[in-house]
Amino acid sequence: MVAQKVVLITVASSGIGYQTAKKLAAQQFKVYGAARRVDRLAPLVQLGVSPIYMDITDDETITKAVAHIIEASGRIDILINNAGYGSYGAIENVHISEAKKQFDTNLFGLAKLTQLVLPYMRAQQSGRIIRWLVE
Repeated sequence: MVAQKVVLITVASSGIGYQTAKKLAAQQFKVYGAARRVDRLAPLVQLGVSPIYMDITDDETITKAVAHIIEASGRIDILINNAGYGSYGAIENVHISEAKKQFDTNLFGLAKLTQLVLPYMRAQQSGRIIRWLVE
């Protein structure tokens, strides 16, 4: 018997993350939907998605989320890095704090989460990491 695949999807509370969580849950994957607003995951919970709090810019919440998934399911087979956003404008009009916030979300948070998940994927000798950002 093939073990149920375990998936972590960041920002599963809306958009493509929400739709992906819904689709994968319907296909019998064990889906952990991560979001800052876990209340928005309520409709997905009815489909079998496990909500988990995560702020991709906060290392502590990322670490706790991964630890929870490993403790509960023993593995992570697929990581879908869905968190990200675009901030546009002439460089002279974009405040440095906004640029830092965008990098924390789109790059550093993604890197931290990937660093936490990779050792488990290596140990199980399988896994996939998917990054998408739709602007």
